[in-house]
Amino acid sequence: MVKNLQSIRGVSSGKVYESLLNEISQKSSLYFILIDPDKANSNLTKLIRTATDCGVDGFFIGSSVLLSEKFEKCVKSVKQNTDRPVIIFPGSIYQISKFADAILFLSVLTSTNTEYIVGQQTLAAPIILNYGIEPISTAYLLIESGKTTSAVFISQSKPIPRDKPDIALAYALTAQFLGMKLIYFEAGSGADNSVPAEIIKYVKNFVKIPLVIGGGIRTPETAFEKSEAGADIIVTGNILEDTSEKNLKSLISDFVDAIHKNKK
Repeated sequence: MVKNLQSIRGVSSGKVYESLLNEISQKSSLYFILIDPDKANSNLTKLIRTATDCGVDGFFIGSSVLLSEKFEKCVKSVKQNTDRPVIIFPGSIYQISKFADAILFLSVLTSTNTEYIVGQQTLAAPIILNYGIEPISTAYLLIESGKTTSAVFISQSKPIPRDKPDIALAYALTAQFLGMKLIYFEAGSGADNSVPAEIIKYVKNFVKIPLVIGGGIRTPETAFEKSEAGADIIVTGNILEDTSEKNLKSLISDFVDAIHKNKK
């Protein structure tokens, strides 16, 4: 079966990941916006174009709970309105599209259910190969955020205590030793508290692969703190969804400036 799929589409070249590494080496930290297809509306095109003009480095697309049939349409729309990487951040096997540049091949290492560590991934792998999307192997690690987020509930995770950087490091090293390409520390959409800078700093001292930090980042000042601590990619989502159209461009620009402030 896999042999036939290879003859149809071939194996992805890894260009998106190499591009991310190159951008990180130049800018120190990158800023990605997470687009939730369930919340995307008629203003999506304007949001993507505005964010691109402001200097956003790329877009993630995904949802913990996909309640609509808008996923494919959302991916196509984002791709048509930006020249930045469009990467799927899948909440389930149903969130795969051939129109994306790449997909985070997520393994939820903090899950208590192997379905989210390797089960869903096994079902998705042949589809990803057939579509010719670049898979970026990613360890997804949930951090305690002050409440049970959708990501924690759906993935059946036991979050890492926010005051235990040694446990966070153990998971991060596991990801690195398994050959994963990214480590995504997530507090969860709408989290009360973001990933502590102390965890980011501690882990950064020992791991060599890029750290992605998301969840609960509501201000450019908080984003700058994560960047200074060692975050390679910083992700926001909810805060932009809750911002009026009038103030959106200003807020995105402030996030871009704060995250790129440590430019090498």
